[in-house]
Amino acid sequence: MSKDSKTVSSDKAPVEDGSKRDFLYLTAASMAAVAAGSVAWPLVDQMNPAADTLALSTTEVDLTPVEVGQAITVMWRGAPVFIRRRTQAEIDAARAVDMNALRDKETDEERAQKPEWLIMTGICTHLGCVPLGQKSGDQKGEYGGWFCPCHGSHYDTAGRIRKGPAPKNLIIPPYEFLSDTTVKIG
Repeated sequence: MSKDSKTVSSDKAPVEDGSKRDFLYLTAASMAAVAAGSVAWPLVDQMNPAADTLALSTTEVDLTPVEVGQAITVMWRGAPVFIRRRTQAEIDAARAVDMNALRDKETDEERAQKPEWLIMTGICTHLGCVPLGQKSGDQKGEYGGWFCPCHGSHYDTAGRIRKGPAPKNLIIPPYEFLSDTTVKIG
């Protein structure tokens, strides 16, 4: 070979078979994803509510035995729910309140689907005590509704905060009337 003659070399580099490598990477990644899912699913699934909790997510109450002026307490999701069949005087007193006098401004119409029935969670919005006023001998506070003995919050006949440290009205749970005498809470 002479100096002028060039060594013939291949300009092409050996072709790697990338399809095999890509397949192995995708297979390994897929197996890792399946393994992670099989570990994560039981952890996520255990956070779902238990069947007994789901069974308590709604409760139906027969209102037939409740007379005008009477109140009952039922349990829903582990909390007391106050149901009061209000008198016309209680309804009139609740509707006559000046909205500017209220800390948490809600009309009586916004709080009661049917004027004679007031349904609300019986937990004071200050620190979670159960207010008095459901039984006939209970202290009802200065506004004829409910009185929280823990820190002195007074609620009116619509369950609205009128005096004391509670920042909000008694909470109205989701409910619907299934008939004139049956209500479903939750």
